[in-house]
Amino acid sequence: MTKMMNVELRHVRKQALVFGFSLAFALLILSTAVASAQRLTGTENGEWRYLGGDAGHTRSSPVNQINAENFENLQQQWIWRGDNFGPNVDYFNRSTPIYVDGILYTQATPRRQVIAIDPATGETLWAFREPETIRQQRSPRQAYGKGVAYAEVDGRGVIYYTSPAFFLWALDAKTGLPLESWGKPVPLDGFTDTGVRDMVPDLLEGWGPWERWDEGTYDANYGIPRELGMVTSSAPPIVVNGVVVVLVGHQASYGQTRIENVPGDIMGVDARTGELLWKFHVIPRPGEFGHETWENDAWDWSGDMSSWAPASADPDLGLVYLVTNASTVQYYAGHRPGHNLFGGSVLALDVQTGERRWHFQIHHSDQWNYDLPTPPMLMDLTVDGERIPALVQNTKQGLVFAFNRETGEPLWPIEERPVIQTQVPGNYTAATQPYPTLPEPVDPIVLSGLTEEFVIDYTPDLKAQAQIILSQYQIGGLYVPPLPLDHDNDFVNNVGCIGGGNVIPHPPVADPTTGLMYASHRRGCSAPTFLEPTSGVDEDHTEYAVPGEFGAVPNYTPTTGTTVAAWLPGSGGGLPTIEGLRIFKPMDNQLTAMDMNTGRRTWSLPVGETPGRIRNHRLLAGVDVPNTGGIGWSIQMIAGDLLIQTRALSQGEAQYDPDAPLELHARDKRTGEIVGSVPMPAPGQYGMMTYMHEGKQYIVVQIGSFRTDFPGSLVAFALP
Repeated sequence: MTKMMNVELRHVRKQALVFGFSLAFALLILSTAVASAQRLTGTENGEWRYLGGDAGHTRSSPVNQINAENFENLQQQWIWRGDNFGPNVDYFNRSTPIYVDGILYTQATPRRQVIAIDPATGETLWAFREPETIRQQRSPRQAYGKGVAYAEVDGRGVIYYTSPAFFLWALDAKTGLPLESWGKPVPLDGFTDTGVRDMVPDLLEGWGPWERWDEGTYDANYGIPRELGMVTSSAPPIVVNGVVVVLVGHQASYGQTRIENVPGDIMGVDARTGELLWKFHVIPRPGEFGHETWENDAWDWSGDMSSWAPASADPDLGLVYLVTNASTVQYYAGHRPGHNLFGGSVLALDVQTGERRWHFQIHHSDQWNYDLPTPPMLMDLTVDGERIPALVQNTKQGLVFAFNRETGEPLWPIEERPVIQTQVPGNYTAATQPYPTLPEPVDPIVLSGLTEEFVIDYTPDLKAQAQIILSQYQIGGLYVPPLPLDHDNDFVNNVGCIGGGNVIPHPPVADPTTGLMYASHRRGCSAPTFLEPTSGVDEDHTEYAVPGEFGAVPNYTPTTGTTVAAWLPGSGGGLPTIEGLRIFKPMDNQLTAMDMNTGRRTWSLPVGETPGRIRNHRLLAGVDVPNTGGIGWSIQMIAGDLLIQTRALSQGEAQYDPDAPLELHARDKRTGEIVGSVPMPAPGQYGMMTYMHEGKQYIVVQIGSFRTDFPGSLVAFALP
């Protein structure tokens, strides 16, 4: 009897346990569903499967073991050294790791070796390096790879990456070995017969200058003949619904040596077999949509049109989202008149067919180096009570655009506004440029230009001197063309301002659960300058430099026929200073949060402290100067309720303050207030990520650059 009662009691307890567990599990599933309802795939189960965390590239994770209460208990777990893998390490590390199935994956050195790392110890598990080729050696962007992509094929994890030589590789995620029965053999020593596809022949196929080329056959060691152009990659591929979408890079606009180049057509490859599925022409050919925007038959020989930034995707919609830069020689458009689709555009492509579903051109006929530097961010928003699948696009200018990512309809009206027109003979400028009515720009100066509101006014004398200087200039906005050297206007030059800056090294992030977007930005105003035409002789004008308080920066701008070197607004070029003080109110390192549900800024604050060259300037003695922010950029990500943030250094910022603390901060994501800090071993670089491994949350930050012994490295933090 007693035995039976005990059995029954155990059964009752078991049923209660099962019920309790089921209830707890159901509540957990419900809470997880609520928390993740607004997220795209990629960060489930504590993973970080995409370069930007989720497929929408928000750089956000729901993992929240690390919080405001325990953040300052973080301890450094390991440092992974990038310089262990070869010399000439890119100290400006851009490869954000991914974490999937218990392993970290990243890239290292200009060879872009693929590395698998133990997430708990930082130990290297395996490394893969592509055999050396001539085309790899002359790649213009060797060390600028931003990472790798991952997918599961028939239950097997596969790492995909594009090399500087523009080979696409598929590697077994556990071993690093090239995938069997995948791709096409490459007829070069050292290459395997499988696991690789040479993307250059696919890119060249059907391109007029290559079809007319009669100087020899294709050589896989050299790639594209130098006389026709060159190609590389910057952003990794992205895998969506079984398709590997491959992005193209070229020479940067400030280093171009020709007005001709191969277009950066976007290609889709079968993730299982390595077969080419489709190719989208970024410069439309006859009969294709947008072909008429290329006047002077420039479509036939003009090229470039890179996708520098990574892509994002909505697998449920079957769409991949990409951004492009302008065509060749961005400082002059006389050789390629017209709006030049699909340059400077957001593109939504059907991932199965490569067909264009929608697009929006952010700027027409770019000649300011305003290439779109950061991926579209995808999250669901509530606008005027309506739930909308949204796409948010940040720009160098400081403008923010928002669209319905399914239809391409703007969330708020976008106006075409007149802009200052070129006076350079033979040049082309579009009559208008698009301005969103909402969202607000990250810096209001981009709407008005350098008006009195933004003139330096720390003392009455400084303001008076600045106004005298500005009275000699024509004040413009974002799209200020350079003047010819021999112009006869009654003003010295045009002045333009931007409020975003080069957001490649400090990408914005977003929180899908709140709709908040966080952007790091910097104010800059300048007067662009036109150089002499060269009568058709190709030249690299390295002798010209950009003056300014950050020092002289070489300007590598080619000139063919009548082309131009201009100073990118924000570089400090062309405008006089008052004993080194800029004539506009500086905003050097600013972090702004915007509610994308309303399109309005919620808070904005400086990152770091005003540099000594301003704070201790003799003309500002005794003046309480507002904090302008410190040298460098703010980089950040979202983890649970925290905005994790640190400062990064941009290339060339040798004036980094050696006394500034190197810290990783936890900020309240709703207010920006710092709620905890821990020391960093070196300045951050580009980005960071987080993951949950065996019950412990880790934060990994890319580190390197000046004042460091850790070039191109990673540091991991976790709770003890």
